[in-house]
Amino acid sequence: MTISIRAAGPGDLDTVHRFILELADYEHLRHEVRATRADLERHLFGPQPRAEVLIAEQAGGPIGFALFFHNFSTFEGRPGIYLEDLYVTPEARGLGAGKALFRRLAQLAVERDCARLEWAVLNWNEPAIAFYRSLGARAMTDWRVKRLDGDALRALAGA
Repeated sequence: MTISIRAAGPGDLDTVHRFILELADYEHLRHEVRATRADLERHLFGPQPRAEVLIAEQAGGPIGFALFFHNFSTFEGRPGIYLEDLYVTPEARGLGAGKALFRRLAQLAVERDCARLEWAVLNWNEPAIAFYRSLGARAMTDWRVKRLDGDALRALAGA
């Protein structure tokens, strides 16, 4: 069966939230999920959307998603796309949904004059790493991701 990719809309809120929780379960990170439906509605479909979502469908039903946003490369002088999350349901894995989502992201990057498409992957997720390698992705071994959040973020902000 054919896999189709479309932009998510407000009617997809429950699906997006469910996929986020399923992804968190797969990554053993469910305890870190704080996103509520209201958070997602405001930030994905509100007056100032901060991210976009693509939905992969087969036979009219959702089987995966990609949540992404734009960043900017000062060296390139152009925007990029950062893929925050990609998830395909276990029963749909191997059918091409992940590749179809990546193809659509690459098309959007080219259409929007982006210099690159980037994402992070957990170092233990060998199936994903092999999949990304098959797409032609390369590891950025000279860079380390850093994060400031929670109490440390509030302390630095003086809050």
